[in-house]
Amino acid sequence: MQPLITTTPPMSPERAREIAASFDLRALPPDFYANPYPVYALLRETAPVRRMPDGSYFLTRYADLVAVYRDAQTFSSDKKVEFTPKYGEGAPLLEHHTTSLVFNDPPLHTRVRKLIMGALTRRAIADMEAGLVTLVDGLLDAIEARGGGDLIEDFASAIPVEIIGNLLGVPHADRGPLRDWSLTILGALEPKLTPEQEALGNHSVSEFAAYLQTLVAERRKNPGDPEHDVLTRLIQGEEAGEKLSETELLQNCVFILNAGHETTTNLIGNALVALQEWPDARVHLLSKVKLPAQDAQGPEADLAIEIDEFLRFESSNQLGNRRALKACQVGGVDLPEGALLTLCIGAANRDPAQFDHPEQLDLTRENNRHLAFGFGIHQCAGLSLARLEGRIAVGRFLQRFPDYRLTVAPTRGGRARFRGFLNAPFAVGSS
Repeated sequence: MQPLITTTPPMSPERAREIAASFDLRALPPDFYANPYPVYALLRETAPVRRMPDGSYFLTRYADLVAVYRDAQTFSSDKKVEFTPKYGEGAPLLEHHTTSLVFNDPPLHTRVRKLIMGALTRRAIADMEAGLVTLVDGLLDAIEARGGGDLIEDFASAIPVEIIGNLLGVPHADRGPLRDWSLTILGALEPKLTPEQEALGNHSVSEFAAYLQTLVAERRKNPGDPEHDVLTRLIQGEEAGEKLSETELLQNCVFILNAGHETTTNLIGNALVALQEWPDARVHLLSKVKLPAQDAQGPEADLAIEIDEFLRFESSNQLGNRRALKACQVGGVDLPEGALLTLCIGAANRDPAQFDHPEQLDLTRENNRHLAFGFGIHQCAGLSLARLEGRIAVGRFLQRFPDYRLTVAPTRGGRARFRGFLNAPFAVGSS
């Protein structure tokens, strides 16, 4: 067997202390992006509510994150105060990120979430499964024909783009730009932006919104099935409720792509890369996907525990944010009104106060109450769909290619908020 490629380089205790001592999200070194967890562990132990150089607070304990998530009356998700100076008045990025579901409080949050959830019922998600299996098997056929490829470009990223494209009813011929739009818009959420990142983000919001205007106009003339077509459901609104404005409609369609794309790409990519570093986990998972051919549920049917452990171990979304609407206390620390909080999901999901042996990828872990999907009123609306995509993608990939191997070290995305890979070249077969 080929030697396994190390994808998460170790960090010495001395180096973790050095980074933690001057920790600043706007000035992170490359080795932090490669492996942030030793730094998170040190902060969680020594300064779990860490005052940052810009005056904000960085939270790393599981219990503190849950307390903030629970108290939506005290901790706001509205980002107008925070994002206006970051992006500037009138910027497309400002309009998008201050209108989307995730960065708003009720009542807008409640209205949009209710409409989206109406198209993501258990039955609707179950109805997607056959098409998802066909999509995944088609991608695997192409990989087999080439003898390998890239875990991200050729597999992980192709799945959510198609699923979200189907949810919004985006014609297949128009889906080419969707991933790049999503990457640049989400990339603009990083704590520190280059002028190029900001310009690309603004351009992507404008291009995507302009495309959606055309798509919305067509859908108004020819509505889809609101039980499955999210765009039609958002256009029609609630029967007895207030409809979304045009801006709310367009920007929340942009959000749906962004929310469903990178996080699921990272879930699938992170899982398949992690199995290269954790051979015992790989053996365990292979023993589960080799189900009898007559099992109508398929090889990926019973991977719920495993997918949740991948989500905990390498959370696709590592950071969240809140703003204190009044003076309060978190983790024994007094916070002033207006305090900005960064919630470190990646650190909380490895908190030993909540998880036994948190630095270990344990695919038998039960009662796994991770925070990869958030918690409370802002818990991810598409979590059931993401789990389905992960289960089918990882299960069917392993059944087809049990001996897949990375051919070179994968390239990290190099971002603090979203943890994943840009590229992960691999080959199939045992040679």
